[in-house]
Amino acid sequence: MKDEENILIIGAGLCGSLLALRLGQRGYNVKVMERRLDLRKEDISAGRSINLALSNRGIKALKMVGLENKVKSLCIPMYGRMLHDKSGNTKLSKYSGRKSEYINSISRELLTALLIDEAEALNNVSFEFHQKCDAVDFENNIARFTNTKNGTVLDYEADRIFGTDGAGSTLRKSYLSKRKFLFSFSQNFLTHGYKELTIPATKEGEFQTEKNALHIWPRGDYMIIALPNLDGSFTVTLFLAYEGGKYNFNNLNSAEKVQNFFSKEFPDTIELMPDLTTEFFKNPTSPLGTIKCFPWQYQGKNLILGDAAHAIVPFYGQGMNASFEDVFEFDATLEAHNGDWEATFKAFQIKRKKDTDGIADLAIDNFHEMKDHVASTSFQQKRTLEMSLETALPNTYFSKYSMVTFREDMGYNQAMLLGRAQDKAILNMIEKKQLNLELPAIELHEKIKAETNSILKS
Repeated sequence: MKDEENILIIGAGLCGSLLALRLGQRGYNVKVMERRLDLRKEDISAGRSINLALSNRGIKALKMVGLENKVKSLCIPMYGRMLHDKSGNTKLSKYSGRKSEYINSISRELLTALLIDEAEALNNVSFEFHQKCDAVDFENNIARFTNTKNGTVLDYEADRIFGTDGAGSTLRKSYLSKRKFLFSFSQNFLTHGYKELTIPATKEGEFQTEKNALHIWPRGDYMIIALPNLDGSFTVTLFLAYEGGKYNFNNLNSAEKVQNFFSKEFPDTIELMPDLTTEFFKNPTSPLGTIKCFPWQYQGKNLILGDAAHAIVPFYGQGMNASFEDVFEFDATLEAHNGDWEATFKAFQIKRKKDTDGIADLAIDNFHEMKDHVASTSFQQKRTLEMSLETALPNTYFSKYSMVTFREDMGYNQAMLLGRAQDKAILNMIEKKQLNLELPAIELHEKIKAETNSILKS
């Protein structure tokens, strides 16, 4: 019986809270243990991105739990990338040629709070905060927690344990350290880190620059991006190498150097960020890394999801969406296997692994695209062509970005393979001047499809 099954979820972030809500809706008894404070009562951002990009895959999961309409009120639509050059000129590069497609800036804190509230409203779901998970005996399904307020140690036994405790997952570390089964693990960091800054709202609470766009200042070796917040501010993120090159986090070690760097490379931001140097030295510099591992489960007893299983860099705006899609796919797999946990866990990890590997690789691709390629002539020609094709052929042509972001019916792996080949085909044909842009859209599409298929077969 479901009401006799006790579920423990380690981690009350976005993935864990959504999973708790869905399993609670299915009738399971769910306990969620979280090491941090209750974000509904205290600020816990500590330099993490306070806003995220929500798109179709994440919305699909929110629809599943009946929260689509409540979440909409927390969103700011972003219709494209607003590119800023060194002279302060701007150009909007739309995400799609279909008017109905856009991504949303949403507050991490507000969305997580909503999910916790909705889950906690169920009689069979409860949350405990200040509970740091020290270790997991995954063979016997017992997790040990220390209360960070009073030091009390608690051993909690459950029928199933889910690790949704992020990139530093204790359950995943237990898989690796205990060596009870063959466990593959890799963690790779970029040479770049990131730092959060702020463009505040005006005194009247208005946005200082275009509200409905994701702003990018691409500069080759580094860049900044900015996403809008409901209060009229923008969260600005600087992506910069730790060392090497003319500018890096190690040598920007004085207010004067930081001010000179921004004045030269991002001059139009100086007036927008009055607290630039204060925030630069106050806020932490954080690493950017990718985690891949396998398997994600042990004998149908416990399972890792979200960043615990597949942390990725943020450059496709898919980290949260991929984690939410994990919950959606897990729910569908549980339904298909009629509650058989071992069969569900095994089928889920096999189906999901290739897709999460795919988005991890695509996120690295997009890092290079955003900081450099978006400013190149050939890339802009490709995007112009793709926008015209998506406008003319809305049901048949999809760019790689659209496949990843708006085609929630298409797995990440398929989007990666097809999207990469299509990009290569278009860029090759542009370089060789093999595309007559005066041709009807259908004919252009056929030429691109033929070249794409040739690349896929090679």
